[in-house]
Amino acid sequence: MKRNDPHRRRFLQGMTFGAAAFTAPGLFAEKLTPTAAMMEGPFYPDKMPLDTDNDLLIINDSITPAVGEITYLTGRILTVAGQPLRNAFVEIWQCDAKASYLHAGGRNPEGLDGNFQGYGRFLTDAKGQYWFRTIKPVPYRLGGTFRAPHIHFGVSRNGRRIFTTQVHIRGHESNASDVLLRQIRDARERETVLANWKPIPGSKVGEFSAEFDIILGATAAEGEDGVLRGGIGRKS
Repeated sequence: MKRNDPHRRRFLQGMTFGAAAFTAPGLFAEKLTPTAAMMEGPFYPDKMPLDTDNDLLIINDSITPAVGEITYLTGRILTVAGQPLRNAFVEIWQCDAKASYLHAGGRNPEGLDGNFQGYGRFLTDAKGQYWFRTIKPVPYRLGGTFRAPHIHFGVSRNGRRIFTTQVHIRGHESNASDVLLRQIRDARERETVLANWKPIPGSKVGEFSAEFDIILGATAAEGEDGVLRGGIGRKS
């Protein structure tokens, strides 16, 4: 059991209230734009952390939090008709504030933040909702490739990976230099993998909130080569 964090508690309570607005009849009169699929990438954890829940800032009963700007990341998994996907297994993974992943090949020379979980998972509720507490992603260069700040997402159901994508910070100055974002040439499609990082009013530690809904169209290949390298829904 993790520490009783009042900020996290208020956040989760607010999620329940706010979600009611998304279930109003007639809200989805037209089909939603499917979220663009993006490759899983090479840095899915090669060894899972000791803790795999949806709070990536605290590992088990540690009293030392991860370094970084706290972000409450929320959203829903929906069909193009606006129907929520219940019991979808949502995974996220990202580098820490030192630009290192939980992967032997994804380490920055500056080292690793041993207090950052780096990976989390959550099972969506009846309204298709998920939520995570993590850090605001940072840009990095690994293996000669530059990446703008992003968080990886994998969505599985019934033990099968059905979708993979990444969320990026809308308006970030380095987005134009990101090799994968540049591959999404349609501006409307690119918008589906961008989210606003908004400062939380009154936060004394500079916390952020970000909302990212994943709209599932046809299931997508998990990488440019169509091969899953990791994940709960990995191919047999």
